[in-house]
Amino acid sequence: MTLETVSTTRSHGGVQAVYRHTSTATGTPMVFSVFTPPQALGGANCPVVWYLSGLTCTHANVTEKGEFRRWAAELGLIIVCPDTSPRGEGVADDAGWDLGQGAGFYVDATEAPWAPHFKMWTYVTEELPALVAAHFPVDMGRQGITGHSMGGHGALTVALRYPGRFKSISAFAPIVAPAQVPWGQKAFPAYLGGDQTAWRRHDAVALIEDGARVPEILVDQGTADGFLDNQLRPQLLADVCAKAGIALTLRLQEGYDHSYYFISSFIEDHLRWHAARL
Repeated sequence: MTLETVSTTRSHGGVQAVYRHTSTATGTPMVFSVFTPPQALGGANCPVVWYLSGLTCTHANVTEKGEFRRWAAELGLIIVCPDTSPRGEGVADDAGWDLGQGAGFYVDATEAPWAPHFKMWTYVTEELPALVAAHFPVDMGRQGITGHSMGGHGALTVALRYPGRFKSISAFAPIVAPAQVPWGQKAFPAYLGGDQTAWRRHDAVALIEDGARVPEILVDQGTADGFLDNQLRPQLLADVCAKAGIALTLRLQEGYDHSYYFISSFIEDHLRWHAARL
């Protein structure tokens, strides 16, 4: 598969790059970023941490605001940041910011008009990992995954459905139970239809209720997050993890909101968590 290099920039001894390729999953061009640490430039195969972004975001939000490169360079982590949805002419969209382009929810849509292009589950679990493995010095036996908000939902559900693939799992302010909150109750019927059994495969709390298991999860959540009580509801994850015997570290960060100021404040902790397990 052909990769087009959009940009490369030296940073902390490594390289921050952005790439474009034609996706077979979505049928559209897709853009993603990769930070390659100095250890990998020196010939080592390094562990990879996947970062899934939230509503309205692209690869660029965390790449430009996440402040992760210093720690990724120190720890020898490759950081891969995909887009949140297909984009472009002929791709379905919605007037609302929480559906359509920028809001793919990391599912494979089955409903019109979304089904032809909104195949983000296949993209992030199959196509992009194969592409990264083929083109970058990645040790695919050492993978971690994290994400923010809608991307935290994606990270948790991907990890729960591929428990042998990921040795470390974390999230920032994730949507832990989309089937129980307004964002998911808007997106899931649109993308997946009215059969709620299909929704459960993309809902972290429901997956754990249905038997999915991972050893441990790290979650940071700001107490001043305006979406905390209505959309995020981390206590639902805490409760189900306690019942399932999953070691959840849920840290409520006093006074922090939903923004990248919050993420950049705690990204070092998350990368050290991943590095210790990878």
